[in-house]
Amino acid sequence: MEKNKHLGLRIDTDTHRKLKSLAEFDGRSINGEVLYLIRQAILQHEQTHGKLG
Repeated sequence: MEKNKHLGLRIDTDTHRKLKSLAEFDGRSINGEVLYLIRQAILQHEQTHGKLG
């Protein structure tokens, strides 16, 4: 079974504050919100350009 990957991310204070607010609004952790946003971006890309590998 493959382990989850770790991704370090540096963001500025204002972006972090807004991301935290968005996550709280959606009832998610910051990590959960980041994963949600990444998955949404992938889905949108695939709908436009076809499936990724």
